[in-house]
Amino acid sequence: MMDLQYFGGLEGGATHSKFVLYRSDGKILAWSEGESTNQWLIGQDECCRRIHGMLVAAKKTAGLEEGVRLKALGLSMSGADEVESQKQLISKIKTEYSSDCEEVFVASDSWGALFTAIPTGGIVLIAGTGSNCQLINPDKTTRRCGGWGHLLGDEGSAYWISQRALKILFDHDDNFSLCETKSKLNVERVRTIMKEHFKVADRTGMLEHMYAKFDKSNIAGMCKHLAKGAEDGDELCQQVFHDAGLVLGSHVLAVEPAISQSLLDGPGGLHIVAVGSVWKSWKFLKPGFLSVFKGERGSHSRIKELTLVGLKQPASLGAASLGARAVGVTLPLDYAANAEVFFHDKV
Repeated sequence: MMDLQYFGGLEGGATHSKFVLYRSDGKILAWSEGESTNQWLIGQDECCRRIHGMLVAAKKTAGLEEGVRLKALGLSMSGADEVESQKQLISKIKTEYSSDCEEVFVASDSWGALFTAIPTGGIVLIAGTGSNCQLINPDKTTRRCGGWGHLLGDEGSAYWISQRALKILFDHDDNFSLCETKSKLNVERVRTIMKEHFKVADRTGMLEHMYAKFDKSNIAGMCKHLAKGAEDGDELCQQVFHDAGLVLGSHVLAVEPAISQSLLDGPGGLHIVAVGSVWKSWKFLKPGFLSVFKGERGSHSRIKELTLVGLKQPASLGAASLGARAVGVTLPLDYAANAEVFFHDKV
């Protein structure tokens, strides 16, 4: 009988991280949690120290002896896109925490999300505070669209939706409009949301929030109130989610030329892992999202069938699987239990 091996997986976020300890027979032995592991925010030394701490905590919970070494450690982390910094992290962990594991695999947070839900490849489309679209093909070639932050990107994100609603309100009150249709929508629900969320009396009070005390997450937090407005039938709230769906669909179309044909021809067509709170408003995103594939650009696309799935389990599982693959081991993940389909159709 083959000896059991142990694998670790980390979903490392900008504010929170989650670690899983996985055994080669498919059993999850333990979870542990920690703070941010984004190396650009906290530095590589602190990043590695926190990873080590979560690994040790998980081993302790699982009842493993302190000297037990993981076969591989998979890290799927915010801010881990750049190849050179990946190499530096791997080198630092192997040198300074050599007793933790034999091998280390590092990738961006999109990789863990994808391989938690899908064993082969597909697209991760993030629409949370920010937005990003990452294609990962079966041969591990990639293509990215977005992910450039609120000044250069984040289209379709909670921040973008909130900022767009505020801009329409400001333009309405200024009698300034580049879009006659949107200028005719009633802005009073958005005005009420703005006042209550930011605790301001009028538009002038927003200047401090948008400039002197800018907080992207706080502005993005307004989005959940806009979602409630959309549910209540407010046309402007519904419109900004429709627009978000359109730009999110455009992200997918942007990476289409690089999609492996096998990802389009398999059962269910192209699989997209939808990550982030904005997807909770799918019914309002859906018309704009699907319109992209029915328009002129979409008519020339190879994408003819879509399956959208949401994660039910942390991306730590996909990270552990990636670490195992790096040493030639396939972990028996239950992909059907890890994610659920919320949309499938021809487009």
